[in-house]
Amino acid sequence: MKAKLGIFISGRGSNMLAILEACRSGALADCAVVEFVFSNKCEAAGLRKAEALGVSTFCIDNEGLKRKSHEKKLLEVLERKDFDLIILAGYMRVISADFVRLFPKKIINIHPADTKVHQGLGAYDWAWKERLIETKLTVHFVEEGLDTGEIIHQEIVNLQGADSLEEVERRGLAVEHVFYSEAIKKVINGKEFKALSGK
Repeated sequence: MKAKLGIFISGRGSNMLAILEACRSGALADCAVVEFVFSNKCEAAGLRKAEALGVSTFCIDNEGLKRKSHEKKLLEVLERKDFDLIILAGYMRVISADFVRLFPKKIINIHPADTKVHQGLGAYDWAWKERLIETKLTVHFVEEGLDTGEIIHQEIVNLQGADSLEEVERRGLAVEHVFYSEAIKKVINGKEFKALSGK
């Protein structure tokens, strides 16, 4: 049986599209399928892209809603969904500790830095301002702290010669789009996941 993924996005969905492609004909083709894409921004371009590819989508806009109220609405929908893992792919809303505790070791995030060195937003901007010659992408389980969860895998991005923030981001995203799916596969193939999912 293939692992069922629910992908959370907030914007253009470039990592989401890479994961969808990996599920259809790439690294995840033999082990995962995307069940739905969710966004906290109803105008997110990624929602339209997912719909065009025939993927089930839904949106609960967080505008004007406190985190607790927004997550309550989200959980009401998730109760009717069949999924094994939640994949954060450019989801720009911090998830509460209460939400995380409901899905232990089932929420995965990609962070464009070494989480032991830089947490939170602006990781590529930080790498550019620090003039780093390389940075490290991190895929990790989401825990109650911000970018503090157990590291699943890390990958180095070569930034030598990058002459702009845009070039730093371009190089980073090129690695993200391959690396994230490979890290997800590592989780699905792991003994820990098989015990949690009963597969």
